[in-house]
Amino acid sequence: MAKKRVLFISQEIVPYLPESEMANIGRYLPQGIQDKGKEIRTFMPRYGCINERRNQLHEVIRLSGMNLIINDTDHPLIIKVASIQAARMQVYFIDNDDYFQRKHVITDSEGNFFDDNDERAIFFARGVFETVRKLRWAPDLIYCQGWLTSLVPLYLKKEYQDDPVFSKAKVVFSTYNDKFEGSLNHKFAEKAITEGVFPKDLTLVKEPTHTNINKLAFQYSDGIIFNQPDIEDELKRFAEASGKPILEYPGEESYVDQYSDFFDKIIG
Repeated sequence: MAKKRVLFISQEIVPYLPESEMANIGRYLPQGIQDKGKEIRTFMPRYGCINERRNQLHEVIRLSGMNLIINDTDHPLIIKVASIQAARMQVYFIDNDDYFQRKHVITDSEGNFFDDNDERAIFFARGVFETVRKLRWAPDLIYCQGWLTSLVPLYLKKEYQDDPVFSKAKVVFSTYNDKFEGSLNHKFAEKAITEGVFPKDLTLVKEPTHTNINKLAFQYSDGIIFNQPDIEDELKRFAEASGKPILEYPGEESYVDQYSDFFDKIIG
């Protein structure tokens, strides 16, 4: 029997970014799932603060070279890869000079939210899908974590549902208490429209707050994980009302086993 395949799409991964709950899970969960006999691929943004020489990133020419159009502007998609030798695990990086060359992740040196974080989220999600298509690697399950990945479930179910690479894939979205103040650019929903995504699909993010973009991810997911115990009540209520399978974070000691069982349940 062929191994099941899990695609991991993470906002943060150690050692490329400092340790955090999200970055640690981004690093150790794929390894744990791989150790349980599944095939994996892992993606994250290539933020400008990641030292390419120290982490031995190199561009994958055969995967690079595509342009993604966002807000009527072409943005070249650059794909890089590095290996975490101890885990026998490769990490693919979505890169673009306009969106990811700056030396900070989500906010600038003074803590100000980047004005184009909406477009960065769109570019990242679409970049992953287009790269996996080029790899011709059909996942059984897509696990995405962090608000920057919140468009992944929507694009899977609307834009890529008939693509043979993704037609059988299920998606699990993990939310964190990584709330930002205010909202993304007010044209976020308009910019996120593609050939398969229409305005009615994005009604939840007419006001693109952290809460609402997480709700959008829940709406199109097959399963939901709360990756911290203090997730806001409004999101919990929305998730519970959806009737979808939910897993609450079991803690650092046992999350790999419980996430693995949850993935198996969703894959069916």
